Amino acid sequence: MRCSFVLATYLVIGNCNAAPLRQGLSHVDKTVEIVILAMIAAFLGLRLYSVLGRRAEHEEEVIQGPRPAETPRTSGGESVERGAQPARLPVAGVTPAIERGLREIAAADPRFNIAAFLEGAKGAYRMILEAFWKGDKETLAELCDRDVYEGFVGAIASREAAGETMDNRLVRIEEAVIVSAAFEAPMARIAIRFSADIAAVTRNASGQVVAGSLDDAVEARDLWTFSRNITSTSPDWLLDETDEA
Repeated sequence: MRCSFVLATYLVIGNCNAAPLRQGLSHVDKTVEIVILAMIAAFLGLRLYSVLGRRAEHEEEVIQGPRPAETPRTSGGESVERGAQPARLPVAGVTPAIERGLREIAAADPRFNIAAFLEGAKGAYRMILEAFWKGDKETLAELCDRDVYEGFVGAIASREAAGETMDNRLVRIEEAVIVSAAFEAPMARIAIRFSADIAAVTRNASGQVVAGSLDDAVEARDLWTFSRNITSTSPDWLLDETDEA
């Protein structure tokens, strides 16, 4: 009986202390869980900082780097490209006399741009030659001054009187070099030496080839002078002189 009483008493005591014990264990589990969650949050925070922090530092370096020069503005508020004037003149590779002439033209005509002029001169060289070969007087009248136009028209008339036609082709323009530039108000004049490959053929009234060959290009060297009245509202330059280079 004594043994059974003691056992019973022990069981009762055990049953009485079970609930507090379970609460204590539950409290410990929550504490451990909080600690684990805190550690995970700290780990994620470090990882996030390592990524965003490097990105922020990189962006800061870019922002703090050298800044492009600000675009100056005129008194009217319009933006003007820095150094636009020197970029318009080919200082390298020209004689002082040519450079001086180009600068005088640029000073008198703010719209003058040497790069655009050279490209336009190449285009005019091609168009004028092709118009002359075809007998296109209308195009010649638009691109040449009166004296040069009359010279081309006279050559076309002689060719037509002989019953001949020109079947020429400009293969390529090898070179276009400025050899002189001058400004005598109000006229600006620029001479260019062209080097080009031309396939030239002359046919008679029957269509037979009487001179030249389309298979063999011939090197042509021409010295053409273009002029423009800078007081004119037209931006076009006209061919006012031709010669062999």
